[in-house]
Amino acid sequence: MSRALNLALLTIDEVGALLRTSRKAIYAMVERGQLPGVVRIGRRLLVREDALLDWLGQKSTPSLESR
Repeated sequence: MSRALNLALLTIDEVGALLRTSRKAIYAMVERGQLPGVVRIGRRLLVREDALLDWLGQKSTPSLESR
C-alpha cells in the first residue's frame, strides 16, 4: 500500500519537458507503444514517473569519458 502512495504521475507536458521533445512527439510515442507506464484516467493521459525513469536508465549509454 505504501508503494501506491509514492506513485507519481506525470502529464504529457512534464514528460515532454523531461525528454526535451514536443507534446505531439510524446503522443506519437504513446500510440506506437514506445513509452512505458502510460496510464489513462478518463480522457487524461499520464505516465508513471518511476517507469519512465527506469526506462531512461536502460536507454542511456555510458559516455566516452567513463570508458
